[in-house]
Amino acid sequence: MHKLRLISRLDIKAPYLVKGRQFEGLRKIGDPNSFAIKYYEEGIDEIFYEDIVASLYERNSLLEIINKTAENIFVPLTVGGGLRNLNDVENVLKFGADKVAINTAAIKNPEFISQVSDKFGSQCMVLSIQAKKQEKNWEAFYDNGREKSGLDVVEWAVKGEKNGAGEIILTSVDNDGMANGFDVELVQAITKEVSIPVIVSGGMGKLSDVSDIIKTANVDAVAIARSLHYNNFTIKEIKDHCKSEKILARNLTS
Repeated sequence: MHKLRLISRLDIKAPYLVKGRQFEGLRKIGDPNSFAIKYYEEGIDEIFYEDIVASLYERNSLLEIINKTAENIFVPLTVGGGLRNLNDVENVLKFGADKVAINTAAIKNPEFISQVSDKFGSQCMVLSIQAKKQEKNWEAFYDNGREKSGLDVVEWAVKGEKNGAGEIILTSVDNDGMANGFDVELVQAITKEVSIPVIVSGGMGKLSDVSDIIKTANVDAVAIARSLHYNNFTIKEIKDHCKSEKILARNLTS
């Protein structure tokens, strides 16, 4: 039987929670801490905070938000964006994060994956991959989907696992915010080549998108943003649907 780990993804342009389409046209939604608490109370399994402009401006502005959130929620908290060195990682962990998601710094220095994994444990090191479809493959992008890396996504995922990543969060830039379903072909290409857990992000538009990707692509978790932020579906509705599809979901807290 398949299992579901449901993650709420909160993209932040401090101090606001924001959302766009294909990482563009960002709109302010509200206070990220309020949304995180709401999702926690409704039964979310994990929270993922991503500072979407941190790498661009070479800063990390999430520490205060992380600290506030960690005081109010008691599920795993992953933080990404602007983490360039081990001191940055240590700071977000001290402020309450359980895991870090690394994209830009890993692309620029793949050994950084090993450094984080060696010091803090592989369970802490999440490789964040932003994938865009090219003519014959998918290419890894960074700086919130702005910059081309020249790396083949599948090869990069395999290297990331080899270097010590404990998880991968895989976001389809093409499908992000479009509500037209996850990129099944992309996800399958990754899950066939790695053995570490893969979290899929970008594209949920209907309940069956979640159950279909879990069944067809062997993912371990689904990260959802727009569908939760705009109240298209509740966490209970998503989990109830998955249970009806013979997918094990964690118990709801309310």
